[in-house]
Amino acid sequence: MIAIVESRADSASVHICEQLRELADWTEREDDARPAGDGGGTYYRLEDAELRSFDDLHLELDRPAEAFDCDPELLVFASRHSGDTGALLTGHFTGSFGSAEFGGEDDALAAACPNALARLLAAFETHAPEEYEVGMECTHHGPSDVGCPSLFAELGSDEPQWADPDGAAAVARAILDLRGVDAHRSRQVVGFGGNHYAPRFQRIVEETEWAVGHIAADWALESMGHPESHREVIERAFEASRAELAVLDGEWPVLEDVLADLDRRIVGETWLRAVGDRSLELVDAVESELGRVAKGVRFGDRREDAFVVRELPADLLETAQGIDPDRVRKLVERHAVAFETENAGSRVGSRVALPDSGAKRELIEAVAGVLEAKFETVAVEDDAVVAEELAFDPELARTLGVSEGPAFGALADGEAVTVNGEEIDPEAVHRERTHRFEF
Repeated sequence: MIAIVESRADSASVHICEQLRELADWTEREDDARPAGDGGGTYYRLEDAELRSFDDLHLELDRPAEAFDCDPELLVFASRHSGDTGALLTGHFTGSFGSAEFGGEDDALAAACPNALARLLAAFETHAPEEYEVGMECTHHGPSDVGCPSLFAELGSDEPQWADPDGAAAVARAILDLRGVDAHRSRQVVGFGGNHYAPRFQRIVEETEWAVGHIAADWALESMGHPESHREVIERAFEASRAELAVLDGEWPVLEDVLADLDRRIVGETWLRAVGDRSLELVDAVESELGRVAKGVRFGDRREDAFVVRELPADLLETAQGIDPDRVRKLVERHAVAFETENAGSRVGSRVALPDSGAKRELIEAVAGVLEAKFETVAVEDDAVVAEELAFDPELARTLGVSEGPAFGALADGEAVTVNGEEIDPEAVHRERTHRFEF
């Protein structure tokens, strides 16, 4: 069940909630136990949603979830967004890192709902009118105590948008899309650093398996002061977000020390993308036995928790990747649990984590197949891949009177040339060469 808060002091909130009442078949009810300005009086119910109105601005409300009969699992503030950002639909969590200048209490954070925010942003993308952008904001104002996980769903960024029925309808539809959505998912992080509008964290939410909880932007960290004196709110960010990991946007060495002391691991965007939805126990094992994602280790398609680390023949990999690097990588990904990469991740390295020892030969046989595009014959023996080719031999060409230059290139490419009136067939200047790649 979701609770929806309308603020009569916020014109955008009023317009959004007017659209909400139009878009669904609400049942009108009366609550005489509470003042009409505090969520009482006339309110509206669906099977999975309840909408109540308040006189005060959202950020001035204290534990608004208590006004709802539905015992909400998620509360949504239908709100305006103010700023010099043009037509924008945005979402964020509430609370303050440091001084609470805009509602709530100092160093206090409301319970976040990272999965719901990720779903809200996706719904915004679906419903937004063409002229509207979609954004994700840092944590920056109250209330700091809502009574259940909550978020702001905002229509911005000035009077023309606040009164825009199409923009209000888009926010209303996105809010209705949150019915039945869990507040949390199994993969969530806390964000530190970056801009007020959080493109890195929005990218993580939109493009990975991970959701992002509270975000302390650059300005909030600078305003907060030394992290050591704000350890409780830093720890609260993880608790309120139900997250164990942190992502930092920028360099914050003192904060890194405090996070380490709090036993909170810092990971990067690349790590989140590489890990995806894999078991974190598997990820820990791979990083312990094969190498860290930050050093170039990447994951394959095999998801077995047990694996063995094996060395592939480097010369075979180098030759195969010289022929078709994309195919080699796809083959390694298909057979491996994880693998090393080189050259800034562009090439597969020789060490791989495989589901069992027999998988090494299967992978070598697959990679050996790539050689067939260049070599005349390719055979996988007990301990080696043997490839034979007909290779251009410059010495043979010279003995037939061919000088270095364009004729050499033509013969090497399999074209006949004429020297001193005599045609020289490319087969006459090629020798059979055998390459042996032991494993």
